[in-house]
Amino acid sequence: MSNEQRTVSEEWAVEAQGLVKTFGNNRAVDGVSLNVRAGSIYGVLGPNGAGKTTTIRMLATLLKPDAGSARIFGHDVVKEAQIVRQIIGVTGQYASVDEALSATENLVIFSRLLGLSRSEARQKAAELLEEFGLTEAAKRPLKNFSGGMRRRLDLAASLIAQPPLIFLDEPTTGLDPRTRNQMWDTIRRLVKTGSTVLLTTQYLQEADELADRIAVIDRGQVVAEGTVDELKTSVGNSSLQLRIQEAQDIARARQTIERVLEVQSAVSAEGGIITAPMADADRVTDLLIALRDAGIPLAELSVQKPTLDEVFLTITGHGVEDEVKGDSEKVKEAAQ
Repeated sequence: MSNEQRTVSEEWAVEAQGLVKTFGNNRAVDGVSLNVRAGSIYGVLGPNGAGKTTTIRMLATLLKPDAGSARIFGHDVVKEAQIVRQIIGVTGQYASVDEALSATENLVIFSRLLGLSRSEARQKAAELLEEFGLTEAAKRPLKNFSGGMRRRLDLAASLIAQPPLIFLDEPTTGLDPRTRNQMWDTIRRLVKTGSTVLLTTQYLQEADELADRIAVIDRGQVVAEGTVDELKTSVGNSSLQLRIQEAQDIARARQTIERVLEVQSAVSAEGGIITAPMADADRVTDLLIALRDAGIPLAELSVQKPTLDEVFLTITGHGVEDEVKGDSEKVKEAAQ
């Protein structure tokens, strides 16, 4: 590999161009292109059936693309599949562990399969159980684990080899908020220690909290891509929300707001809160001075950015949590 090629492969963990996968009459992935920078968390956001899992399976060499190409740290996922498998870790939506065995036994078996000695395997198992807060349940059969504990163990198993690239396919689906926050902390730690994470999710908050960049996938296609702030900005400016202290001042306040900001405003249904687009942040100071000069006291002022939900709704015409059950079932049946 030349110095130039090595630099490119080190900069990009994932380079995918025009990936296509068809199951029968269902085009599950329809020309997906992704570029994931090494050392980052990249979120793939979309509803059930959008093509997220199928895309991950192609990148992880579990499915062969019908068209397009993909490289993991410079290695072709089809032509160099064995090399790719050595540098990735995959955690799916459902725990890939043996329920009849304990947490320790599961991790020791996976470690041994990856070439660790018996003593190394037990040490690695103990380290991972501690990392994921499962030490007290180390000897307990998995059939007695909660859903959150199983998901943490599954993620632990995928990290035995400490791969530079980790695919997390909806890792927090079905978890309670406390366990989900713990998983988020773990994912952040993985990146701080040098890993790259490609995360699929249908949770808007998860993408907002974790991802450096996000690709929005809908019906098998990437319909938007960028940082969280770029995506939010793409659907409109932030809005200014002002709660007027005295109800009789609302009409005069609106006139002042519209005159100074040169925008249209709206009043909340319960009254008292005026909302106006904030196209020019520099004018907010002028507005506050104008309201004070007019003798209109404020009770509260805040700036509201567009949400990812608004982004998804604007781009696709439906909410991210709307389930496309028909497409999802077809993909699962065909994949199985």
